[in-house]
Amino acid sequence: MLLIYTHKITPRFSFVMKQLFTRVLGIEIGFTTTVEDFIKHKGPKITYTKQPLQNEFFIRSNDLLFEQGINDIQVIMDDWEGVPCFFSTGERSNIPFDIFSASFYLLSRYEEYLPHVKDLHGRFPPKESLAFKHGFLKRPVVDLWAFKLLSALLRKFPDMTYAKRPYKYTSVIDVTTSHCFAYRGFVRGIAGFLLDFFSLKLRRVSKRIGVWFDPKKDPYDNFSELIDFHKKYQINSMFFFQFADYSTYDKNVSPNSNRFKFLIKSIADYSAVSLAASYGSFSDIEMLRKEKKRLSTVINRPVNFSRMRYNRVDVPETYRNLVDAEFTDDYTMGYTHEVGFRAGTCTPFHFYDINLEIQQPIRVHPFAIHDYAVVQSADEATILEEIGTLYKEVKKVNGTFITIFSNELLGGSQKMDWMRLYQNTIAQYHV
Repeated sequence: MLLIYTHKITPRFSFVMKQLFTRVLGIEIGFTTTVEDFIKHKGPKITYTKQPLQNEFFIRSNDLLFEQGINDIQVIMDDWEGVPCFFSTGERSNIPFDIFSASFYLLSRYEEYLPHVKDLHGRFPPKESLAFKHGFLKRPVVDLWAFKLLSALLRKFPDMTYAKRPYKYTSVIDVTTSHCFAYRGFVRGIAGFLLDFFSLKLRRVSKRIGVWFDPKKDPYDNFSELIDFHKKYQINSMFFFQFADYSTYDKNVSPNSNRFKFLIKSIADYSAVSLAASYGSFSDIEMLRKEKKRLSTVINRPVNFSRMRYNRVDVPETYRNLVDAEFTDDYTMGYTHEVGFRAGTCTPFHFYDINLEIQQPIRVHPFAIHDYAVVQSADEATILEEIGTLYKEVKKVNGTFITIFSNELLGGSQKMDWMRLYQNTIAQYHV
């Protein structure tokens, strides 16, 4: 067991130590504030405070893990053997920066509590983030720091034991619009037909008529093909279905459609099915509960996982609402229009609520790439290269690589063959 001495054990301290040592590195740890117990310990040990006790492994602490609330923190970037870092320490520290405070800053989304101008949909803009401004958004720096710390500890304590974790890949399919033309009801179908006709979108008119006679021709109905891909490569896949009433930003098939319900049931036989929460449920917990219950009734099992429409996350309110609605896991932590690691990590973590100073009982699964972040790229080769860059970063630390693609984009009439790109992504990066 690795024993960590500090002058005060706070919720922030416990949160980040368990995340880095237990979940990322697989090291059993213990904490103490008693000098005598620390000195008596014969195994590997770390001092995390302002001054070392003896000649032990020492990391000089910043004040962040021992504060409460939000403060205006000055962040000055530095470099640790090629990896960006911040919260530098003095020369006596075995690590040149406070790895624990820096990790907490990113994992807690500390900067998202600070004053900032939100975008049209109430989201934190990626270009406001420390990672974007300093060029490390595409690197899971928290995991990279942790493994560099592990190497330093093994040099000091060569007999220290740790559990190696396996690389994982998860493909998330976002189904906020299950069908382009089919199963939309008579009124919406005729209205769409007239709009396309008078807008001279004759190709859409032709496709629409074809789908009326054969719903399987709907361009967004690519679910069988997706399931076949997933079976072929034996990957972990998840389908997030929107199951909400029609609104300005939510235009999926009606949740009352029996054919839509049958589709969801059939997919649930092969893959995990969870809720793509509607735009309106972002600030309406009763609507969120209603959508969750509706979907659970259809698949006859609990719905524990969530994704918010347009990747809308407002910390800490969004996660408080998800906890109140009894979700256990969320897959919204990332940016729609920028690839990379929003929380600086490729490892799932519990959400830490800074205002309440508690770890909330919901796991956050950060994704690395959203298909709309690369939709403007020139060609398939360029996109695969960008995905490959992220994949290599995750593989370095045997993390979890999560990609998000929508059935809508995969089946849309784009210039690029997105379904082929998706299959190539799976083939190249699932192991």
